[in-house]
Amino acid sequence: MKYGNYPDLSDVKKVLVIKLRHHGDVLLTAPVFSNLQAALPQAEIHAMVYKDTVPMLEGHPAIHKFISYDRGWKKLRFLGKLMKEFSLLKKVRQEKYDMVINLTEGDRGAIAALVSGAEICVGLDPEGKGFKGKKSIYSHVVKACKTPRHTVEKNLDALRRIGIFPTPEERDIFFAIPEESKKRTLQLLQENGMAPHDYFLLHPVSRWKFKCWPPSLVAKLIAELYMRGEKIILTSSPDTQELQMVDEILKLVPHVPVLNLGGKTSLKDLGALIEMSRCLVSVDSVPLHMSSALKSPTVVLFGPSSEINWGPWLNHKARVVAQNLPCRPCFMDGCGGSKMSDCLHTLPVGKVLKAIDEVVPALLLRR
Repeated sequence: MKYGNYPDLSDVKKVLVIKLRHHGDVLLTAPVFSNLQAALPQAEIHAMVYKDTVPMLEGHPAIHKFISYDRGWKKLRFLGKLMKEFSLLKKVRQEKYDMVINLTEGDRGAIAALVSGAEICVGLDPEGKGFKGKKSIYSHVVKACKTPRHTVEKNLDALRRIGIFPTPEERDIFFAIPEESKKRTLQLLQENGMAPHDYFLLHPVSRWKFKCWPPSLVAKLIAELYMRGEKIILTSSPDTQELQMVDEILKLVPHVPVLNLGGKTSLKDLGALIEMSRCLVSVDSVPLHMSSALKSPTVVLFGPSSEINWGPWLNHKARVVAQNLPCRPCFMDGCGGSKMSDCLHTLPVGKVLKAIDEVVPALLLRR
């Protein structure tokens, strides 16, 4: 056995990378694909992700094909769901992969790796969780780092485990924006009296409300920006709770002409809006990861989650705003599980404005 027990990758012709998680998690796997392509130029690389997260990696030059799992299948009756699952696993088996890299902690990715029949199977150490024998599926087990570590680096540890060591310059995120999205966004801006780099983009929502700044403080920030002469666009996903929060914010600033695009943009169009904005202000949610790929000026608010694990990545135009409290990051769903995070509810608007002034060049500020 050689030191490191790295596999021989010279005959690897087809690779499957699995990441069955949320949108931001999927985007942060982008450097894995880039480095696999660089290390294995002879290989065809596929991605297995949830169907709704495909846009996060769509257009990545290293990805040849997507195998997608539709989360809507979970709503089917048992037999219907079983048939869909079996059909997907059959596709995985038919591809005859030489190597599978499972970046997902759950059982579904592990089962796909097992069914694939790949000689080289790389996966995260289940640490006793999941079904019996799960760890034995993998020829190469990736140990979990016990200290805070950015998710991009955690993903790249799977490559390090098989002898691929990216340089600091090779760890960047990639997010493709199609030309049609850029054209659509330009037209939308023109129709609303705006132009590229002529507006602030606020994405104050998340599926996890305990990661959000309260509507009253978001409204105060909007009012302050408006007083400076700034134009403002609000975005959110189509999720009902997020849309309700956007409506609540807007009711608090009826005098401000905010362009409300809550639930009205595709992920690619949202990327175009971020790229063309003067500055993105966001909570810990997928737009911040898009902005890391696009190198856009960004101010991101963190509460119970960790900016070390999930913060801006290789973006010198980004700033994190968070309270310096001994309890954070606590990784809890609000203080004591209350769904309300005091570290965010007491975060002053002034700190956010100060960060904005740092990332937006003085000449671009309308003061």
